[in-house]
Amino acid sequence: MGAVIHTRHEVRRARYAVAAVFAVHGAVTGSFATRVPWIQDHAGVSAGQLGLALAFPALGASLAMPLAGGITHRFGARNALRGLLALWTLALVLPSVAPNMLTLCLALFVYGATAGMSDVAMNALGVEVENRLDKSIMSGLHGMWSVGAVVGSAAGTLAAHIGADARLHHALAAAVLTVAGFAACAWVLDLQPTEDEDPPPRFALPPRSALLIGAIGFCAVFAEGASLDWSAVYLRDQLETSAGLAAACTTGFTLTMAVARIADRVVDRYGAVRTVRAGGVVALLGGLLIVFAGHPAVAMGGFALMGLGIAVVVPLCFAAAGRSGSNPSLAIAGVATITYTSGLIAPSAIGMLAQATSLVVSFILVTVLTCGIAGLAGVLRAGDRVKVTRPDAAVPEPRS
Repeated sequence: MGAVIHTRHEVRRARYAVAAVFAVHGAVTGSFATRVPWIQDHAGVSAGQLGLALAFPALGASLAMPLAGGITHRFGARNALRGLLALWTLALVLPSVAPNMLTLCLALFVYGATAGMSDVAMNALGVEVENRLDKSIMSGLHGMWSVGAVVGSAAGTLAAHIGADARLHHALAAAVLTVAGFAACAWVLDLQPTEDEDPPPRFALPPRSALLIGAIGFCAVFAEGASLDWSAVYLRDQLETSAGLAAACTTGFTLTMAVARIADRVVDRYGAVRTVRAGGVVALLGGLLIVFAGHPAVAMGGFALMGLGIAVVVPLCFAAAGRSGSNPSLAIAGVATITYTSGLIAPSAIGMLAQATSLVVSFILVTVLTCGIAGLAGVLRAGDRVKVTRPDAAVPEPRS
């Protein structure tokens, strides 16, 4: 798929369209994350039960992601992304209407399945646009995801502050984001499979080249998932803050991730290895502040540093996977599977460990894992860009 030659203008337009798609996707996550305490209270679940329920989004994503390739092959990249993104934005409504543990788990499973499939589709298009432009854009695209998460979490913070019902809040957000997603998908590359291209396999083990790259992504996504899903609960339960301030902590975390991810020039200048190694050190410092925080402001600063440190890891993992091995698409899928597995483990591990001990002990585990980011940074050398000539790259527009 993707052998069609596009003009430079079409590819640039597609870049902005994919960036908008990333922002919409992030806004759904931000809208959900800030209302987790409300959803916990509405469903009447404990911290341990909430941790188990929060494993279901990643479980649904991990099981559904292999379907994305077949859907894209059958309907084309644009139509597949349009449909999958709409399912994801509409699924935002489900967790807030769940009245108990069972329905919450089912709702989060569907929520995660639609998230995973749309995530694979938009990242595949992002990698394709990056290759055709022949310059780094993946960090910036993930930065737009974080921008969307900031917008979504800011709206969620306001809704929590005024005591709005999350069911109404999420219904309105889903309607707005579905329309925005449809509009953005109109300008992405409409890639179609070639006549001799076979459908992708429904399941394939990650290639060896993806395993070490996936390991560093595992550490980063664990820290991200723990912070995104539990930062508001941490401030509310551990430091006894208000619901509005607790939600604002999640907003601050997503904000620093957004700022750090718009860093393609930094990556081009210093390389993937040094950028990620420095980020691991910053994330470690943030984890220490969270663990030893005696005041909400200190914990909020720790979560902000955590977001700053881990921000670029996942996009650089995808970039490195796309340049490793003989089958880049399979390597990207392998890294995605490993990182989603981390997302599967993180929420439940944090919740169950908190139930057995405390949330402070849970974030000691997160802090230890941030050491792996700095220690494994060397495996991302494949993410340092080397100029290549591609037969399907964008061609310049004719001069008049």
